[in-house]
Amino acid sequence: MRVVLALVIATGGAAMGAEAQAKPRAQVGAYYFDGWAGKHRLAEKEDWAKNAPTHLTKRMLDEFPDREPLWGWRDDSPAIMQRQIDLAADHGLAFFAFCWYWHPTAKEVKEDPKHTGMDLFVAAPNNHRMKFCLLVANHAGYVIKGIENWRKAAEYWMPYLKHPQYLAVGGKPLVIIFDARGGEKDGFAAVQEAARKAGLPGLAIAACGQGAVETGYTHTTRYNIVPGYTAGGEEHKFREIVEAHERAWGGRPEQPCIPCLISGWDCRPWESATGQGKKPGWFFPDRTPEQLAAHVKNALEWMDKHPEQATAERLAVIYAWNEFGEGGYLAPTRGDPDAKFLKAIKSAVLPDAK
Repeated sequence: MRVVLALVIATGGAAMGAEAQAKPRAQVGAYYFDGWAGKHRLAEKEDWAKNAPTHLTKRMLDEFPDREPLWGWRDDSPAIMQRQIDLAADHGLAFFAFCWYWHPTAKEVKEDPKHTGMDLFVAAPNNHRMKFCLLVANHAGYVIKGIENWRKAAEYWMPYLKHPQYLAVGGKPLVIIFDARGGEKDGFAAVQEAARKAGLPGLAIAACGQGAVETGYTHTTRYNIVPGYTAGGEEHKFREIVEAHERAWGGRPEQPCIPCLISGWDCRPWESATGQGKKPGWFFPDRTPEQLAAHVKNALEWMDKHPEQATAERLAVIYAWNEFGEGGYLAPTRGDPDAKFLKAIKSAVLPDAK
């Protein structure tokens, strides 16, 4: 019976009548990181990496095989994207926020394998079941600097922003900026001008962290909050990182908050020489579906109690759908073949669904 259920979950499918009729309590989405496409840098040197996606590590294979998705480590096919859309929608997720990376030329942007998932989503025949938006990953190696580069970035975004399934806040397409410190007032002004010239009413721009209204940030959110990020390999309770996120929920009428939630954090597969070389930090391995369901319910109750601090659309975002290397994931895996964490989301967001 377990195997049959796992196969059904892995396949995905159209929403049943109860899910289709149930009214979600909020629009809860998840960040989507596509390190699971492209060619691994060690593909020509190591047997294990021959067909590996860009961000798979030897340590993940040897020590954390339970994190492998039910469809395998690679996600770069139309069929797998369609399955992911159905899985997410069936369990109450309203949107994916895809990581987008700046490059100076259109060719480099197009060829970045980390954009594969978003492009597959845009082309998917079932994408009407979800919305999507951009998380601009303006961190080391992908920082946008200067008015002209912001304007050029907006041109790259425009086909996505004008897509009928693109997520809007207050009628304006939402763009999330990973590092709020990288925002530039004049650059954002150029982005807004480009949007209006393209026939859009402007953009909603959300800061991950503290972003000033004067800079052009209309909303705030987070990607994640990780106590002890590089403070040495210590095991901590999952409730500690949950509480860190819940303390950060807070907005103002002039700058509403899109509360960010955490599905997990355990970055050990990316630490050490057999990982990505990340410095060791705290990890929180005792997460449970019940804890995640309670976390989501807390976010919904926060929006109930503080509507003036939240968006009218009742948006919230979870880190993450598929950060398998960092330990933040909702997608069903070998360690969670029955999709218990997705069912936890559904129990909170779609309590009336059968």
